[in-house]
Amino acid sequence: MSNHLPPRRTVPVRAWLLSVTGLAVVASLVMWHAQLVDLLDFDTSADKRPVVASGPGGSPPPVVEVSKSTPPPVKPSKTPARKPTKTPTRFSSGYSEEDIDGLSLKLRTRLQKAITAAKADGVRISITSARRSAAKQTRLLREAIAKYGSYKAATRWVLPPEQSAHVQGKAVDIGPQAAMVWLNKNGWRYGVCRRYDNEPWHFEALTTPGNRCPAREPHAVAKAD
Repeated sequence: MSNHLPPRRTVPVRAWLLSVTGLAVVASLVMWHAQLVDLLDFDTSADKRPVVASGPGGSPPPVVEVSKSTPPPVKPSKTPARKPTKTPTRFSSGYSEEDIDGLSLKLRTRLQKAITAAKADGVRISITSARRSAAKQTRLLREAIAKYGSYKAATRWVLPPEQSAHVQGKAVDIGPQAAMVWLNKNGWRYGVCRRYDNEPWHFEALTTPGNRCPAREPHAVAKAD
């Protein structure tokens, strides 16, 4: 019987050290990778999770109540500025220079019929100047003298108050252009005629309705005192 045991297999020290070092390096890499993942947030499964839990046990999002006592702000609206309107001259009886009521009964009745007929033809007759006050007629004459340079030249357009058919309520100026053309063509049917060549807007009751209008005058002429 022999006392000798079988020889042990020994691992070289160098190989053992390399194995241990390799394990340590692998462990370090695993830990570094985990820290890198947390740092860069590579776990995209978190993006797929709902912000508010749903299903049993989930809490609904908080409801923000709007105070009923405080209305929402309203943007101020811009109000367009209105253009100033011209105030017509008003007489003591209540009518203005642009009213048909200030005219004589004959001219008023005839003109009203003409206005109705023109409207049926699609033409609107507007009164720009009917009966005028003596004060306004005087002012218009003074302005005409300054414009045309003499009393004689001015009275071709504006007669003195005591001779003016406007002051007497027996003349009317109308507009627009289409109304002047219509009334000049059809006014005789109602006894309303254009009087002057130089004033296509000026009309008077110069004939019996249905009869031809008299020949027009070139312009107004002031009578000598």
